[in-house]
Amino acid sequence: MEIKKIDKKKFIIVKVSGRLDASTAPLYEEKCRSFIVEGHNKMIIDLNDLEYISSAGLRSILSIGKKIKSNNGKYLFCNLQPMVSDVFKISGFNAIFPVFNTLEDAIEEI
Repeated sequence: MEIKKIDKKKFIIVKVSGRLDASTAPLYEEKCRSFIVEGHNKMIIDLNDLEYISSAGLRSILSIGKKIKSNNGKYLFCNLQPMVSDVFKISGFNAIFPVFNTLEDAIEEI
C-alpha cells in the first residue's frame, strides 16, 4: 500500500493505492492520525488506485472517521473501484461516510 498526501489550503487529499488489509491497515491509521495531529481535520480519501479492502481496512477507516468527527472535521471518499464500492455498500459505509464518484465532486462538498 502507498499513501500520498496532497496539501490544499483548507483540506488534504489522501491518495491510497494497493491493498488495505490486516497488514497495511495499521499504516493507514498511523498516517491519517499523523495528518490529524498536524491539524488536518478535513480529508478527501481518493481510492482510485485501491485494489482491495478487507474488514481490517474498514475498521481503520472507521477509527479515523471517529477521530475526525470528534474534531468536527470532514472525511470524504471518492473514486471507489467497483470491488471497493461493493464492500462499502455491503458494510454500510456508504451510509456512514460521504462517497463521491469523482475527486472534483468531493472537493465541491468539502
